Amino acid sequence: MEINDLCGILEAILYVAGEPVKVDQLAHALNLTQMELEPAIEKLRDNCLLEKRGLRLNRHGGEIQMSINPDYAKYVEMLLQPVQKQSLSQAVMETLSIIAYRQPVTKAEIEAVRGVKCDYSVQLLLARGLIEEAGRKETLGHPILYATTDRFLRHFGLEGLFELPKVKEFEDMNKEEEGQ
Repeated sequence: MEINDLCGILEAILYVAGEPVKVDQLAHALNLTQMELEPAIEKLRDNCLLEKRGLRLNRHGGEIQMSINPDYAKYVEMLLQPVQKQSLSQAVMETLSIIAYRQPVTKAEIEAVRGVKCDYSVQLLLARGLIEEAGRKETLGHPILYATTDRFLRHFGLEGLFELPKVKEFEDMNKEEEGQ
């Protein structure tokens, strides 16, 4: 099978699936080895990036998924904003940010950073599947540790936590806003 055909097949499968698909399952379904499938995955990923397409290929461990290109997210939001009423409040986003940057983290540690209780925010994030319990801290009371999930990565179009903006980037943005 030609690599361009295989890229098209992958794109179609991933688009219809909507959820992450295991690479080994894809290879099996296409009667290929994972090593035979890998060049097509890389080519599809590169094509999406180089051609500045509306979709991009994300890899999460042994799974791949198509998601929107983050550069175009604001345009999608403009269309869907009136319909989508379940956005996250500023308090919930602050809580999620703390968890993303400091994970695994306890509620007490989140509250120490925010300065207010975070019970509601944590429960909402758990219910939406953006965070999960990641064990218990080896300290008095053994409080629950929270961490982000793969759903969090997909929701924000990230391949991994390494794609989160660095703190310096925030400082630079704040300086630019103050200078205006």
